[in-house]
Amino acid sequence: MQSCTISDLCMASFSGLLFPHYIHPSVAMPNRSLAVACGAVLSTVLLVSNSVFAADSASPWVTAWATALQPIPDIANPPPLYRAPDVAGRTVRQIVYPTLSGEVARLHISNAYGKMPLVIEDLRIARAGVDAGAAVQGATEMRATFGGKAAVSVPPGGEADSDPVRMSISAGAPYAISSYMGREQKMVAWHRVSSQVNYVSAPGNHAKDASADAFRQRFTQFAWVTGLQVEAPASSTIAAIGDSITDGMRSSLNENRRWPDALARRVVLSGDRSVAVVNLGISGNRLLSDSPCYGDALVTRFGRDVVAQTGVKAVILLIGINDINFAAMPPHGGLDCDAPHTQVTSDSMIAGYKRVIMAAHARGLRIFGATLTPAALPPGREAVRNEVNQWIRTSRAFDGVVDFDAALREPSEPTRLKRAFDSGDHIHPSDTGYAAMADAIPLQAVVAAARK
Repeated sequence: MQSCTISDLCMASFSGLLFPHYIHPSVAMPNRSLAVACGAVLSTVLLVSNSVFAADSASPWVTAWATALQPIPDIANPPPLYRAPDVAGRTVRQIVYPTLSGEVARLHISNAYGKMPLVIEDLRIARAGVDAGAAVQGATEMRATFGGKAAVSVPPGGEADSDPVRMSISAGAPYAISSYMGREQKMVAWHRVSSQVNYVSAPGNHAKDASADAFRQRFTQFAWVTGLQVEAPASSTIAAIGDSITDGMRSSLNENRRWPDALARRVVLSGDRSVAVVNLGISGNRLLSDSPCYGDALVTRFGRDVVAQTGVKAVILLIGINDINFAAMPPHGGLDCDAPHTQVTSDSMIAGYKRVIMAAHARGLRIFGATLTPAALPPGREAVRNEVNQWIRTSRAFDGVVDFDAALREPSEPTRLKRAFDSGDHIHPSDTGYAAMADAIPLQAVVAAARK
C-alpha cells in the first residue's frame, strides 16, 4: 500500500480528472497532515477525496454517524460468516442512526481494500419507516450526487464525499441509505458486525422505492457508506474505537444497545445537542496485529478511521483483549482469522498505546484510555491484562481514564464479569453491561474535551 507524500502524491484517473488517492495512512504520518503542503498543488482539482484534507481546515462538517471497514477474506468457499451477498446490479439499503442533527448532510463512501473501482450508479437517502425496516418515507427521499453526477466511480483505496444534500437530519432517528451498485460490483470490504439488519434488492435500481417489496435479502453488515456528516460548525464528535466490545457484539439486534449508543443517549439527556458519538469498533480487532478477517491493527487504522473523521475532537480507546487472547489460540488450516498468533507483553502493548496517543495529540485530539474488561482469562493472560490496566490508570499518558474494568467486574471474583453484565460468553457484556459501561464514562470530562 502507498501513502501520499509531499514529493509523491498518489494520483488516479477519474472521469478525466485527477483524483487524489487516499490509501491507509499510517498512524505516525496520516495523509491529512500533508494537506497544507499539498493544498496549492490540489487547488485546481475539481473532484477529490475531500475527507483526506477536511480535518486540516475549519470545516463546517461534523461526523454524525460512521463505521469502520475490514476486508472480506478473499478465498474460495469461505465459511458462512464470511460470505458476502451478491450486490451486482442490485440496490443495497442500509439503516443508520446519526447522533447529531442538521439541515444539510453529505455521505462519505470508501473503497478501502478494493482492487477494482467502486461503482455506485445511484445513491439516495431517506428517513426510514417507523419500524426501521426496508421501507422508507418516500416524501423525504433525496439523491446524493458527486460533482453534480448521479454515478460515481471510486478507485481502489479511494474515498469520496457526496455533494451537500439539503435534508433535515434528526439525531437518533433512522435513515435509509440506498446504493444502486454497478453491474459488476462485488462486496470486498464490510463492517462485519453491524448489529443492524440491512437489505439487498432484487436486480435493478430500487434506490427510490419507498416500499420494501423489492428488498428480499437481509444481511447484518455495513458496506461502502462509512459516514454521514452534517453541516454543524459549532458541533463536534466523540469517536469510540476498539474491538468487539465497542462494536457491540452480542447486543440486541436493531436496538442500538452498544455502549457508544448509550453514551450518545447520555449526552442528549444531559441537554447537550452539539456533540455526536460515533462507533469505530471492529469485532476481533487488535492493537498491534493485522488480521485477514478483523481488519488492520488499530495502531495502523487509527489514522483512517479516527483522524480522518471530520469534526472529531475526543476519542475513547478500548483495545487489547484480543492481542492477549489470540496469541494463545492454536493455529489451524484454512481461514485462520486469529493469525498471526503473536505473543504480547504489557510492554509491547503499552508501546502501541503510546503510538496511538501520539497520533491523537499530533492532530489536537483528546484521548481517553479505557481499562480492559474482565474476560475470565487464565493466570498468565490475566497478569498481562492487569499490568496494562495498572498502566492505563496510573501513567497519565492519556488525557483521561474510563475504568470499564471496575464498572463490570464481579467484586468477589474480579477476573469475571458481573453475572447481570455477562452476555453469556464471559467476554462480551449484555445490553445491561453495555449500559453500565456508558454510565462509567466521566461524561462532563469527555464532553468538555470534545468542545475544545
